[in-house]
Amino acid sequence: MKDIILETDGLTKEFRGFVAVNNVSLRVERGHIHALIGPNGAGKTTCFNLLTKFLSPTRGKIAFNGIDITGDKPAQIARRGIIRSFQISAVFPHLSVLENVRIGLQRQTGLSFHFWKSENILNKLNDRAQELLEQVDLGQFANEITGSLPYGRKRALEIATTLAMEPEMMLLDEPTQGMGHEDVDRVTQLIKRVSVGRTILMVEHNMGVVSSIADTITVLARGAVLAEGNYAHVSRDPSVMEAYMGTTDGELEGAHA
Repeated sequence: MKDIILETDGLTKEFRGFVAVNNVSLRVERGHIHALIGPNGAGKTTCFNLLTKFLSPTRGKIAFNGIDITGDKPAQIARRGIIRSFQISAVFPHLSVLENVRIGLQRQTGLSFHFWKSENILNKLNDRAQELLEQVDLGQFANEITGSLPYGRKRALEIATTLAMEPEMMLLDEPTQGMGHEDVDRVTQLIKRVSVGRTILMVEHNMGVVSSIADTITVLARGAVLAEGNYAHVSRDPSVMEAYMGTTDGELEGAHA
């Protein structure tokens, strides 16, 4: 039996008659990297917004660890251990790299938003923050001002701040978007490394990234599930190739949505 951590049943979202997500049933296996892919406008980000309750579904159910979370608010979702990183790097540019991670750690200690707490109390979090930075290859940048980091390093920092909140499941929204080859390779390896002992659901356009690290791939088109399986399976599916490329010839290799 597969150990399913997240499951949706008939998840649907309509906007004034337009169906953005249409009867999507997902089963995300614990400890796996599960990729959600599809052409532009396929409904991937809307699906993420439904899972994290930034949007409420029109119909359907969401279960996490066997518990119905369809009615939960975003903060409740986060407390359950579903933590999302965003398409645009969400860091505080005027703080140091270490201070950014420390903010993530504050949530776990009950010091969230207590910015008036003494520096000595917050400094107790520094060792753990440094450990997390080492995990994402940013240890040497701890005292740098975040705004001065290159884009790829900022995305790595965002993953570190996500890890600081001790997620059981990480939702990564296009983690390599806008990156050059070197940064893509670095962040891909980083995702693979931090996935150990965790579950990752990711939206990603780069098929090279998806093919190299995803255990399972769900392909969306026009808001509905078009295909699902490993990369070898979905890359040869004629309906997938037609959705991406407008043709049923060849393979999906290297395609970008």
